[in-house]
Amino acid sequence: MRVPLRILVRVAGRIALLALLSALAACASRPERAGNPRTRVVLLGTGTPNAEPDRWGPALAVVVDSTALLVDAGPGVVRRAGAAAERGIAALEPARLERLFLTHLHSDHTLGLPDLIFTPWVLGRERPLRIWGPPGTRAMVEHILAAWEEDVRIRVEGLEPANATGWRVEVTEIGPGVVYSEGGVRILAFEVHHGDWKHAFGYRIETPDRVVVVSGDTTPSPTLVEVARGCDILVHEVYSQAGFLRRPEEWRRYHADAHTSSIELAEIARQVRPGLLVVTHQLLWGSSPQELLAEITSRWKGRVVYGRDLDVF
Repeated sequence: MRVPLRILVRVAGRIALLALLSALAACASRPERAGNPRTRVVLLGTGTPNAEPDRWGPALAVVVDSTALLVDAGPGVVRRAGAAAERGIAALEPARLERLFLTHLHSDHTLGLPDLIFTPWVLGRERPLRIWGPPGTRAMVEHILAAWEEDVRIRVEGLEPANATGWRVEVTEIGPGVVYSEGGVRILAFEVHHGDWKHAFGYRIETPDRVVVVSGDTTPSPTLVEVARGCDILVHEVYSQAGFLRRPEEWRRYHADAHTSSIELAEIARQVRPGLLVVTHQLLWGSSPQELLAEITSRWKGRVVYGRDLDVF
């Protein structure tokens, strides 16, 4: 007897969710809080494809002691990291940027990737940049390296005192599950739905003193709710419901299939109950930040912050 395709898809989805939850159960239990956290979340860019001069492209860093774990590489990521370093977060000095986790390969999340590969090297990074990302990441990196091949040759073989290793990249293409476990930090990748992208991920980042969950670009995700439940900080994308209703119909169809509204995010927060909800990648479409927050807080009474570039939590 032939099983309908929709049933196979539903069963496959449940199996994937169970596998994720099993991996999550194997992770360390929720860490103890400390008065001075070893872990900080730094918003390096909260923007969207819109060219807003005070909001750079999507990127953040989870800084654990002296290690920086970057999530996404939107335009300006290295400059924003440099600005954070000048404000006292030494782990974000450009030459120390060595680890990157990509949620998906949309241009606004990856246009800073050539900058992240080459600028820290020019400034002294000696170790290769390590990247974890969805299928397609390796091909993207190979094309970037090919495009700047002559630049590398001139810097290595010419008079500039550049080392021969820091421009290199080590790519790990990931699927759902634990993708990183080093130095007391464990990172779980989980699949989310983002429009037509076949592979898009969020990340649960467990450190010695905090659990941070980053949604990536996504519609409301039952998997995210399960993975994020009770986390210390949830960083989630959002669009204004009021602004959404002012959009043309074709754009409403797209955003409803690719992103999360303020009303939907309030319900997600009610289920997850994070210690702090940080909204980012905000699409306002004529609404104000205050109006967006009001759309959330009218339905959820927990702590929520409108994220801005270089905010630290």
